[in-house]
Amino acid sequence: MTMNLGPMFQPFDMHNLTLRNRVAMAPMTRNFSPKGVPGENVVAYYRRRAEAGVGLIITEGTTVNHPAASGYPDVPAFHGTDALEGWKHVVDAVHEAGGAIFPQLWHVGSVRKAGTGLDTSVPGYSPSGLFAPGKPNGKAMSKEDISDVVTAFADAAQDAKALGFDGVEIHGAHGYLLDQFLWEGTNQRDDEYGGSMENRLRFVVEIVEAIRHRVGPEFPIMLRFSQWKQQDYSAKLVNSPEELEQFLKPLVEAGVDIFHASTRRFWEPEFEGSNLNLAGWTQKLSGKPTMSVGSVGLTEDFISGTMASKQEAVEQFGIDELVERMNNHEFELIAVGRALLQDPEWLTKMKEGRLGEVDDFARKSLTKLY
Repeated sequence: MTMNLGPMFQPFDMHNLTLRNRVAMAPMTRNFSPKGVPGENVVAYYRRRAEAGVGLIITEGTTVNHPAASGYPDVPAFHGTDALEGWKHVVDAVHEAGGAIFPQLWHVGSVRKAGTGLDTSVPGYSPSGLFAPGKPNGKAMSKEDISDVVTAFADAAQDAKALGFDGVEIHGAHGYLLDQFLWEGTNQRDDEYGGSMENRLRFVVEIVEAIRHRVGPEFPIMLRFSQWKQQDYSAKLVNSPEELEQFLKPLVEAGVDIFHASTRRFWEPEFEGSNLNLAGWTQKLSGKPTMSVGSVGLTEDFISGTMASKQEAVEQFGIDELVERMNNHEFELIAVGRALLQDPEWLTKMKEGRLGEVDDFARKSLTKLY
């Protein structure tokens, strides 16, 4: 029995980008690239999802060319001959399978712990030397440091275009470096990069502007942002639609084409008095297409650990409400994470109504690359 997934399977066009449907694979850190180089196992991992119909692959976080960008073992780099050659193989495989692909460009900031990365002597970098409010880690960035990181993001985006990627995603969420500048809790600077919302946005705006200058007007730039942080799930960048609009406007002017609004559960409303989620409010206020994300298709709530039957999961955790929201143009794109990590054919099975064949997400799947 075929399920009516309606808007999820409509094509999406923007600039030079054409997607066969509106379902993306969300970026998920996998730690399977020794010395930062994605191998054939990584190529096969992404190919499987594209072969199973996913419209857009967003890669796991890939680190830009800065000594403190990486904070975890075996995450892939997006610089250097070997790493870029590995990513070229990934791009070609995804394209051969009919999909499109963006790299997620990443700097972990002060999440980096001492003793990690290829050079274990390098500390974490952040706007004010804070991992979280009141929790020091690493060094506060100088203006020269800021300039170096802006250049590193621009270099990576230029390389992505040259390798044949279809666009780029900038990781500005979840308490990593860019988000540390945005979040008042970790940005205590007293120069032009701290204080007001305008100033806290400046670093991210400069990155977007630098990328746009390098890649031209037709290469899509997506920005992932979030209210929540890994340091504090209850953290907020903005507390009202008015503040969100103030946040979005400079980013639109800088050149963001698509906003990827990261939430933990896509069905939860963002502000009182409206059912719109963060992606919905972002699309309404920015005029730009948005991507929503958050527990789509899971039979287990990742936070509470409670289980549901597959049919209950479809109704409760994703599909019916998702289709309704997309039909209402609350957001244009949807990212699916753990369900696709567990089962590469999740989208095909959902479309064909093969719910009994959908593999439940299990945490042990995080330990393998399939």
